[in-house]
Amino acid sequence: MRRIVHPVILSGGAGTRLWPLSRALRPKQLLPLVCERSMLQETVRRVSGEGFAAPIVVGNEEHRFLIAEQVRTLGLTPRAIVLEPEGRNTAPAATAAALLVLEDDPDGIIALLPSDHVVGDLTKFEAVFRAAVDAATAGALVTFGIPPSRPETGYGYIRKGAPWPGIEGCWRIERFVEKPDPRTAEAYVASGDYAWNSGMFVLPAQTLLEEVERLQPEMLRCCREAVARATLDLDFLRLARAPFVAAPSISIDYAVMEHTDKGAVVAAEMGWSDVGSWSALWEITNKDTDGNALVGDVMVQDARNCYVRGDGNLVAAIGVDDLVIVATDDVVLVVPRERAQEVKQIVATVEKAGRTEHYVHSQVFRPWGWYRSIQNGPRFQVKEIVVAPGQKLSEQMHHHRAEHWVVVSGTAKVTRGEDHFYVTENQSTYIPHATNHCLENPGKIPLRMIEVQSGPYLGEDDIIRFQDAYGRVPAPVSS
Repeated sequence: MRRIVHPVILSGGAGTRLWPLSRALRPKQLLPLVCERSMLQETVRRVSGEGFAAPIVVGNEEHRFLIAEQVRTLGLTPRAIVLEPEGRNTAPAATAAALLVLEDDPDGIIALLPSDHVVGDLTKFEAVFRAAVDAATAGALVTFGIPPSRPETGYGYIRKGAPWPGIEGCWRIERFVEKPDPRTAEAYVASGDYAWNSGMFVLPAQTLLEEVERLQPEMLRCCREAVARATLDLDFLRLARAPFVAAPSISIDYAVMEHTDKGAVVAAEMGWSDVGSWSALWEITNKDTDGNALVGDVMVQDARNCYVRGDGNLVAAIGVDDLVIVATDDVVLVVPRERAQEVKQIVATVEKAGRTEHYVHSQVFRPWGWYRSIQNGPRFQVKEIVVAPGQKLSEQMHHHRAEHWVVVSGTAKVTRGEDHFYVTENQSTYIPHATNHCLENPGKIPLRMIEVQSGPYLGEDDIIRFQDAYGRVPAPVSS
């Protein structure tokens, strides 16, 4: 009998190589880069349905509400959304998830999957996945090896060993190889004995923990304590900080797979891409007859082999070849496709300059909805705010700014000091500084409004919260 598979989706990365679309507060796995759903949602969908348990998603504090909302819109209730207090690479995340799986299913098999990969051929994925589950049921720690289509120097490689008995397309792992130089990569591809290391795994939870105990006993101890002392916060499971941070920051490859004698690799020719750069995204995006991948409000003339994306204003390009052009409402990026990997360097420069474009979009998502900065100037800022039906912002106060609210559509329930009242379409109200206030959408349609802030300091850290439905008010310290 085939065992139940427990999806463990890793969604902790921040991502810089797809900037300016991917930013720290909304990285690439939470973006709809390839279709109308995000890559996280597509990953969860691939391992849902019959034979699969509810997913465990491992993420971080800053992305928790976006992760929860994206899983919810799929109609799924996760087994847990596990919050890492600090990123410690894939081995501690996999170990903590395996401990949770064994609480439910002593024979459980884990599908450990990054949330930021694309799989183009679902039929082939399902066939490969079945082979991996068969090998894991037989006791193997299985990774997906991608047959190389070119002598890629940006990936690690796996050398295939002897065939795994009784499972077609599955081999024992002979060894892992670091990212090669171009000549070595060409030899690997020509030999047919090597596969790209995809970072996707199917693992018996108990076997994984036995190998972690043998190879990384201190990490297992830290993860056991972090899980045992974890706390529930709304829909999230927070791992205990001190023991989890004490675990070594190490990948599952280095911690386990390179040292175990139970490793196996399945050939996974399934239209895979890790979408590691704009040039990689160009490769998997549909193109016109001139090789241009055009996304959004875009017009090109005499252009070839370009990736042009407009997320807002019209983007027009004339007489250009082999470029990546990406325009958001606050950043325009232009880079030759062959140098797309260098985007992370300009992101570091933006951060060092004390700017915010590396960290946050102009549209910022919150558990109650979102806001977008429209205009900034000396002592003023204009925002568009959308509050989802039934949602409520925290009761708060600002020391340095006052706010004018104009309702564009929907109905706002406003608390201002001791007053409680409603503001409807085309009406407005004023919130003085140093005044407790709260905004709520009591209706069944989104509340859309324009907020004009004025004052000497308009930073988002000028918020004193008193009550909050989303757990963002620190608990009082008991005496």
